[in-house]
Amino acid sequence: MRINIGLAQIYPKLGDVEHNLGVHLDYVRGARKQGVDLLVFPELSMTGYQVQDLVPEVALRTDGDDRVFAELLAASADIDIVVGFVHEDFRNRFYIANAYLSRGELAHLHHKLYLPTYAMFDESRYFAQGNSVRAFDTRFGRLGMLICEDFWHVSPPYLLWLDGADILILNSSSPSRGLTDSDRMLGTRWVELVNQAYGSMFTSYILHCNRVGYEDGKNFWGGSSVVDPDGEFMTHGLYFDETLITQEIDLNQLHRTRARLPLLRDERPGLVRRELGRILSENLG
Repeated sequence: MRINIGLAQIYPKLGDVEHNLGVHLDYVRGARKQGVDLLVFPELSMTGYQVQDLVPEVALRTDGDDRVFAELLAASADIDIVVGFVHEDFRNRFYIANAYLSRGELAHLHHKLYLPTYAMFDESRYFAQGNSVRAFDTRFGRLGMLICEDFWHVSPPYLLWLDGADILILNSSSPSRGLTDSDRMLGTRWVELVNQAYGSMFTSYILHCNRVGYEDGKNFWGGSSVVDPDGEFMTHGLYFDETLITQEIDLNQLHRTRARLPLLRDERPGLVRRELGRILSENLG
């Protein structure tokens, strides 16, 4: 099966859900015209990143009673969409979230697991932590979603791999750092190396969509990419510009790579469970 992937490398307007909804719907229309099957938006694409005290005002609920979310669901009637937003659950907790929308329905919801609180980041002041990482079934096979910091810890992608995900979707609001062009690209290079490492280690497709633009002095670098199961970039390197990136992937490549490199076949989760139990017991004891 071949899938046409779209990465919507957008510049969200901070705190303006209505404006961002319009941008999303425009990109969906454009992607549809280009034959995109799966369109991925960045982390917090509906709100912008630095929402802080605006969190309760910009949050969405994942049901038909929420007008904005209902419009996103309707837009997914004939194209699958991954959208980033602030989710308010039934007990009024707020999460950085991804929704996978397909055929007018919510197929999967992921809450960000790791909330960075170092350097310029202070997410845990405003958001609750997610507590679940699970793969899910789609019309393209079994997928997994992670948000930014989730991917910099090896355990979430590893768990999704064991749970059957052959395509790992990562979206982010990753800012560049430093004053010179060389300094600003250091973090970019690290992220790209991680994406390639996970593609090759987990013999899976890695789809990464990162935002662009400026917020509160932060410059977001874009550089959205697709990595194949051999760890090779199929597309990457468009930095700082707002655009729709498209790339076709071939799921038959999973078979070819795993026949040559049977890492999944030889993985030993029982060994991992046993040794993790020992490590936790010894450290807690």
